[in-house]
Amino acid sequence: MAQLFRPGANAVAGAVIAAIVLVPVAAVGLTYAYWQSPYATRQYMVPRQPVPFSHEHHAGRLGLDCRYCHTSVEQAAFAGMPPTHTCMTCHSQIWTDAPVLQPVRDSLAQRQPLHWVRVNRVPDYVYFDHSIHVAKGIGCTSCHGPIASMALTYRAEPLTMGWCLSCHRHPEQFVRPREHVFDAEWPTPPDQDAQGVKLVQQYLIRTTGLTDCSRCHR
Repeated sequence: MAQLFRPGANAVAGAVIAAIVLVPVAAVGLTYAYWQSPYATRQYMVPRQPVPFSHEHHAGRLGLDCRYCHTSVEQAAFAGMPPTHTCMTCHSQIWTDAPVLQPVRDSLAQRQPLHWVRVNRVPDYVYFDHSIHVAKGIGCTSCHGPIASMALTYRAEPLTMGWCLSCHRHPEQFVRPREHVFDAEWPTPPDQDAQGVKLVQQYLIRTTGLTDCSRCHR
């Protein structure tokens, strides 16, 4: 009786069975890796802005306080963006003819705001409030990274749900004294865990419920 299958049929069948098992697993793994990658989260990417504003120069070298430009960070969910008049407080006196600042001068003359591109942004279905984080001792650099050394602003952290939960599960690892919330050069102390536990109690941070879905998805 003639053979129904060629000698290599077993190898082909084995390869097909392996593919049926491995391809879906690989697809899931690759999809997860993609959505966790900086390409998807836009981490480290520098968007094009109307003016190449340098935090390194303004916050790092000149020592401007974050609240000088982001005036609502202590009272509102949105930290706020500076109006053109804030920029012109200084630049009506210095760098008055710099070509790089022409969009700022045009904005003032035409009474049209500059259209800044938000760098650190969570999806619309996520509720985030700057004011409560500031009040509870979470510093600017905890989320925005080494902002005082950024010549051009980029997203330093992924801002994913897992990243947010790492702080909500263990706030003692990130909380700092309120007087250092806006200190861009504040170093994490060696005994952060011990100090953090005390600050969590002092600032009445209720750890129960911090990971509830409704905390951020309202």
